[in-house]
Amino acid sequence: MKQKSLLFILVLTMALPVLSQDRITGLNFATRSEVIAQNGMAATSHPLATQVALDILRQGGSAVDAAIAANAVLGLMEPTGCGIGGDLFAILWDAESQQLHGLNASGRSPKGLPIGYFLENGYDMIPQRGALSVSVPGAVDGWFELHSRFGKIGMDAILEPAIAYARDGFPVTELIAYYLQRSAPVLSRFPNFTETYMPNGRMPEKGEIFRNPYLANTYEILATQGRDAFYKGDIARTIESYIRENGGFLTYEDLASHHSEWIDPVSTNYRGYDVWQLPPNGQGIAVLQILNIMEGYDVASMGFYSPEYIHHFVEAKKLAFEDRAHYYADMDFSPVPVQKLISKEYAAERRNLINPDRAARRYEPGIPEQPNTIYLTVADKDGNMVSLIQSNYRGMGSGMTPDGLGFVLQNRGEGFTLEPGYFNTYEPGKRPFHTIIPGFITKDGQAFMSFGVMGGAMQPQGHAQIVINMVDFGMNLQEAGDAPRIQHTGSSEPTGQRMTGGGIVNLETGWPYETIRELMEKGHTIQWANGPYGGYQAIMWDPVNKVYYGASESRKDGQAAGY
Repeated sequence: MKQKSLLFILVLTMALPVLSQDRITGLNFATRSEVIAQNGMAATSHPLATQVALDILRQGGSAVDAAIAANAVLGLMEPTGCGIGGDLFAILWDAESQQLHGLNASGRSPKGLPIGYFLENGYDMIPQRGALSVSVPGAVDGWFELHSRFGKIGMDAILEPAIAYARDGFPVTELIAYYLQRSAPVLSRFPNFTETYMPNGRMPEKGEIFRNPYLANTYEILATQGRDAFYKGDIARTIESYIRENGGFLTYEDLASHHSEWIDPVSTNYRGYDVWQLPPNGQGIAVLQILNIMEGYDVASMGFYSPEYIHHFVEAKKLAFEDRAHYYADMDFSPVPVQKLISKEYAAERRNLINPDRAARRYEPGIPEQPNTIYLTVADKDGNMVSLIQSNYRGMGSGMTPDGLGFVLQNRGEGFTLEPGYFNTYEPGKRPFHTIIPGFITKDGQAFMSFGVMGGAMQPQGHAQIVINMVDFGMNLQEAGDAPRIQHTGSSEPTGQRMTGGGIVNLETGWPYETIRELMEKGHTIQWANGPYGGYQAIMWDPVNKVYYGASESRKDGQAAGY
C-alpha cells in the first residue's frame, strides 16, 4: 500500500509543471533576472516594504534604518510571519570598520514559571499556543540596539511609513490573505484577536484594504518615547495584565530586565567563501556543519539534478540535525561546543558515517571533545549591509493579543523540551531554541553576500543549498533561490523528539523522475509537498563593477529593488 502511495506521488510530481517558462538567458527555472543597482538595494518579502526601505535610503538613512522601517511595515502587512511580539536576529557588515557584527535579540522565558508547573499539571510539552508559550518579545529592543550603533536618521522618520500604512490602510496580498484565512480558525478564540485582525467578523480578502489603528498607536509611542516605553512603560504593564488574566506568567519585571546581546558571528570556509552564522540559541551553525560535510565530496561533478547530490545532502543534514537536537541551546545555560561542532576535523568524522548507497534510518549525535518568519536584507551607498530575520513563530504566534496594542505575542516558549537531560530543557529566564537565522558570506575578507531563507527547520537546509547552488553549480543570485529545493523532515528535534525510520524527503516540483526513483532505491521515503520550502532574499556586492545584485523569489510576495 505504501509503495502504491509513493508511485502515485511520483506520477503526480511528473505531471506538475516546471517552475517557469523558457528563458532567453539563464536557467529555465529562474523566475526573472537579478536586480542590479549602484546606490542601494533592498530585498524583502513584500513589495511595499521594499519600497519603504528604498525611500529611507534615499532620505539619507543607513542600511539599518531602512531594515527597521521595512520590518515595521512587514509587522503590519505580514503579521502571519512577524511582528513586534516576536524576536529578531541580525548580522551586519560595517563598511567603515570592515567588520561583521551579530545581534541576538531573542527573549527569555518567564522567571516566575518553574518547570515543575508544567509537570505537575500534566504537560509533556509546552503548549503550541496560549499564555504558557509566551517568552519576552525581543524585536523592539533589537531595533533600538541596531539603531543606536548604526542608525543615521531618527526613529520617528523610520517608523512614519508603517504608522501611515497602519492608519490609512494597505491592500492585502494574495499569499498573506491565504495565511490569514488559515490562522482565523486557530487563533480567533483568544481575547482581542478578532477585534484586531477580523474587524468585520472575518479575515480580509486579497486586495481588500486593511487597517490596524492599534498598531499605529503603538508605533507612534515607540517613535516618540523610545524602547523603554515598550519594556518599562504602559505597554509592558498592558502585556503583564493580559498574560496574567489568561493564565500566563510573563511579568513586567521580565520585560523590564530584557536586553539584547551583541555577539560574534562564527564561520566556516566553503571552497574559498567564508559563510557566517550566529551561534546558538539559534540553529545557524547547522548550515556550517552541513557545508563542512559536503565539502568532502566533489559536488560539482555530481550535478545538480543527480540522486548522488540529493542523497549526500540529505545524509549530511541528518547528521547536523542530530547534533542540533542534542547541543543547540542558550549558551548562558549550557556549554555548547560550537568550535568543535563547526570544525573540519569533526565534519570528517561525521562524513565517514554516510553510506553512499543507502539512506540511514537514524544517526546518533556526535561527541565532540568536551564541550513562519520574515527575512529581509538591505545595503546602502556606503557599503553597509544588514541581514535581518524576525518572527512570531508558527505564523501569527501564540494568539495572545494584548489589549489595544495591535500585535500578537510570540510562542517561542514551545521551542523548549520538558524532558530532563537536554541542553534545551526548559528553565526560567532561559532563551528557547530558535529556528530563525540570518546568513552572510565574505570573500577574501570583504563583504560578498547577505542572504536568508525563511521557514523553520528548512532554514539551515535552504542556506546550505543556496551556497552549494552558487559555489558548486555556478548559479547566479536569482537562480540559486529559484532552483527546486530539497527538504528533509523527521530529524530529531530540540524539543526531545527523535528521528525514526530515516524521515521523509520532500522534493519541490522540478526534480527528474529518474532521480526520484534512484533515491527510493537507496531507501529514501520521498513525498511531494506544496509550500514548505521557505522564502529567499539576497543581496550580493560586485567589487569589480561597484554594483549590488538583488534577488527575491516567487514562493513569497517578495521583491528585490534598488536605485
